[in-house]
Amino acid sequence: MLRPLFEHIVTSCSQTNGLWREFEPWEFESLRDLIILPMASSQLSTYAALIVGSLCIGYWAGVGSTLPITRSSNLPSSPELLEPVAPENRDDESESEDDIPENDLSKVEPSADEDCKLVLVVRTDLGMTSGKIAAQCSHATLACYKALSKTNPKLLRHWERTGQTKIAVRCASEDELLLLQATAQSLNVCARSIQDAGRTQIAAGSRTVLGVGPAPVRLVNQVTGKLKLL
Repeated sequence: MLRPLFEHIVTSCSQTNGLWREFEPWEFESLRDLIILPMASSQLSTYAALIVGSLCIGYWAGVGSTLPITRSSNLPSSPELLEPVAPENRDDESESEDDIPENDLSKVEPSADEDCKLVLVVRTDLGMTSGKIAAQCSHATLACYKALSKTNPKLLRHWERTGQTKIAVRCASEDELLLLQATAQSLNVCARSIQDAGRTQIAAGSRTVLGVGPAPVRLVNQVTGKLKLL
């Protein structure tokens, strides 16, 4: 497309006062450098700009496709997402520890080399599933830990340093569980029984697990030493 235009320009410029003459080779090259090369440079700049623009658009399009899609807070949420189905063994209940008055827990002072342990007494007459028992034992452990952290933190740290021994045993009734709790309190041993909220398997208010300790082994054995392992 540029060559015919160049030949036309050369032809027009070769006429002087109505006379025609042939251009010398060096004149032809000079005209080509003056006319065609600047045009080629302009086209090259245009092509370069188009290439750079295309690369930028492609890059940002690729980045945008990998970004997570966020959901607007104004949009209504699906009920299925807000209310997931709870697993069978999930414990959504709020248990409360028994508030029976007890003696001073700070009086228990283990010797430097004395072992301490926490015993969890589980009622077997309630027919709790394994998941339910695990949840109730967790509540009892936390209740005992919180009680000692306020009244006897030194004893709690000693139990933590000596391996945090935890043992699960069983009892057959609520009356037996309450008797064990009273015995522990008479020895100034921490005792926390958990009452179920009654939202799944157990009747509301039922005592499910008794936590005894952490305390020196010699004291805890006076309370739970005759019970069988769970």
